[in-house]
Amino acid sequence: MTARRYHLLLAGLSALVLALFLASLLIGPAGMPLGASLAALFGGGEDILVLVMRELRLPQALLGAMVGAALGLTGAVMQGFLRNPLAEPGLIGTSGSAALGAVLAIHTGLAAAWPLGLPLAALAGALVSVLVMLLLAGPRGGTLVLILAGIAISALAGAATSLVLNLSPNPFAANEIVFWMMGSLADRSMVHVWTAAPFMALGLALLWRIGPALDALTLGEDTAASAGIRLGRLRLAIVGGVAALVGAATAVAGAIGFVGLVVPHMLRRAVGASPARLIPASALGGAAMVLAADIAVRLVLPGRDLKLGVLTALIGAPFFLHLILKTRRQGL
Repeated sequence: MTARRYHLLLAGLSALVLALFLASLLIGPAGMPLGASLAALFGGGEDILVLVMRELRLPQALLGAMVGAALGLTGAVMQGFLRNPLAEPGLIGTSGSAALGAVLAIHTGLAAAWPLGLPLAALAGALVSVLVMLLLAGPRGGTLVLILAGIAISALAGAATSLVLNLSPNPFAANEIVFWMMGSLADRSMVHVWTAAPFMALGLALLWRIGPALDALTLGEDTAASAGIRLGRLRLAIVGGVAALVGAATAVAGAIGFVGLVVPHMLRRAVGASPARLIPASALGGAAMVLAADIAVRLVLPGRDLKLGVLTALIGAPFFLHLILKTRRQGL
């Protein structure tokens, strides 16, 4: 793929994200006029319109772009690092551990007593998963050990989450836990944006410049090491960066699956299968997908509160089955 075509692709994805971001700001059940909505976004007009635009729709649109970019980017990184088209961001157990932290916050009442209790508990769960991962796999652990450690952490976090639900004496708390785990951007505020932003910035800083190393890794670990790639440091950067991005996304939006799996596959052929080029493209593609899905849940069954994670799963699961069948045919 030529550099010109690649830059055109990024420009097109950027324009799509911008258009969906504006649509996310303007589309909703309130049905406010376009001019009044834009004026309210900058503090003009009626107080109720200003409240809706600046305290409800703006944080929701920002989080949609941030969460989608985080999931798309980490999906591309994990597939490039593991050289496996079926890899996805939750493979190292961060999303399950973050969900467990949030579930414990709801179960103990911390989320009700303190607005930041839930996202901070989820981030703490993600941090614990990284520490356990490093203890199990070690800083120099190979790819297989990393995958096995992630599977073990995910299984343990899932079992603990089920145990909390099973032992919950309060049916209202159990109901809140179930709805939170479905994933949503509704009723989020700028507090959630500022809570997630530093961790996402940290993850982005760790992962944004690893593209050339992933390109070298496509030729094998021995070839990459002979080219000067320090594999131990690369693994640490990937584990830390993916954990920061996925943990922050899960902390503020709940469990939103399949974005990190589907988006890199949709764009891989367009970028020429280069991991370095796929990372920024997948970040933009993930942002576009989550923003589009969030707009769809407002329009489809608006009175029934369809959850964002449910919609992405309904879209992503058939795509995942298609990937499995395609991989099987190629293997045969």
